[in-house]
Amino acid sequence: MGAGPVGLAIAWRCAQRGLRVVVHDPAPGSGASHVAAGMLAPVAEAYFGERELTGLLAESAARWPAFAAELSEAAGTDVGYRTDGTLVVGLTADDLAEARRLWAYQQGLGLPITPLRPSALREHEPALATRVRGGAVAPGDHQVDPRRLLPALRTAAERAGVTLRPAPVARLSDVAARVTVVAAGCGAAALTGLPVRPVKGQVLRLRAPDRGTPGFRHVIRGYADGESVYLVPRDSGEVVVGATVEERADTEVTAGAVLRLLRAAVDLVPELAEYDLVEASAGLRPGTPDNAPVIGPLPGRPGVLAATGHHRHGIVLTPVTADLVTELIVTGEPDPLLAPFSPDRFVGAGASPAPAREQTASGIEEERRWN
Repeated sequence: MGAGPVGLAIAWRCAQRGLRVVVHDPAPGSGASHVAAGMLAPVAEAYFGERELTGLLAESAARWPAFAAELSEAAGTDVGYRTDGTLVVGLTADDLAEARRLWAYQQGLGLPITPLRPSALREHEPALATRVRGGAVAPGDHQVDPRRLLPALRTAAERAGVTLRPAPVARLSDVAARVTVVAAGCGAAALTGLPVRPVKGQVLRLRAPDRGTPGFRHVIRGYADGESVYLVPRDSGEVVVGATVEERADTEVTAGAVLRLLRAAVDLVPELAEYDLVEASAGLRPGTPDNAPVIGPLPGRPGVLAATGHHRHGIVLTPVTADLVTELIVTGEPDPLLAPFSPDRFVGAGASPAPAREQTASGIEEERRWN
C-alpha cells in the first residue's frame, strides 16, 4: 500500500525475488516524494540523540550508488544521482557557533565532515556570499532527483511484473494477500493505528536565468540569521529551496514562508535573487514520536508489515528499507538493523510526538487521500 519511493522500491525488490506483487495507490507518485528535495545526507542530517537513525542513514547512503546504477539500467532512464557533496555554512557568528556544535557531534561519531575557513569555503563555491563566516564540507552527502526517481521506480517495478492499482484502500481487511506492506506515508496512521503524524513543509523551486545551469554545484545547507535553509542545484537549471517545519496538516503555501526561505537563500547565495520563482508548494512528512521510521511486523497483525514514518529521510532510506523489508518477507528473518525501528516500540508507550528539528521538503496530502 503506497506507490511512493519506499513502496515502489519494495515492490520492485520483491518482484525481483519472484513474488507476485500488487501496489495499491489512488495517485501513484504524487505523495511526499513529489515535493522532496532528494538530499542523501547521512552526515549533515545526523542530529543529537539520533545515533541509531544515523547508522541506518549511513548504511542506506552507502547502498545508493549501486541502487541508482541498477535502477537506471532497469528503467532505461537517469535518476539525477549526483555526488558533488554538501557544504554546511553559517552566515553570522551565531550561525557558525550553532553549526560548529553540531559538527563536533558528527565528528565524534566518526562521520566525514571537515570544517573550512571562509577562503577555502569560497574556493569550493565562489557563489557564496562574502558575509558567510565559515562552513564545512561533507563530501559523501549526495543528491538524487525525486521527480526522476519515482517514474524510474515505477517503470522498473512494472517491467519486473508488479501490478499497480490506482484505487484507495479504506481497511487492511479489504486486501487479500499473504503479506501486506503499509508504505502509505501519513495515511499509515488510519490504516494501522501507528502514531504517524503529518509535519508540514513548504518548499520553493527556482530556475536559473535563460535556462542555464545554477551558479553552484554543491548542495548548500545553511544557517542565515537563525533561519535554516537548504539549496539543491539540479542539472536542469532548477534549484530547490526548503523548507519550513510546521506541526500542521494543511498544504497551503503562505507568503511568510516564501519570504523567509527566499531571504535566507539569497543571503547565502546572492545570485539567486535573479532566478525565476517557478513553484511554491507544501507537503506533509510522515513523522513519528521519536522522528525515526517504523519498519517491521505490526504486533497482533499477522502478515502485515509497516514501512512508514520516514519523516525527512524517505529518499535516502529507500534502498535500505526496500532491502530489509524484502528480505524479511522472503526469509521471515529480520535483519538486526531493523530492531531499533520496530513498530512494537510504540505499543503501550503513550509517547507524545517529538518536535521536528530540521527543515526539509516533503510531499502532498497523503493522509487525506488514504482516508
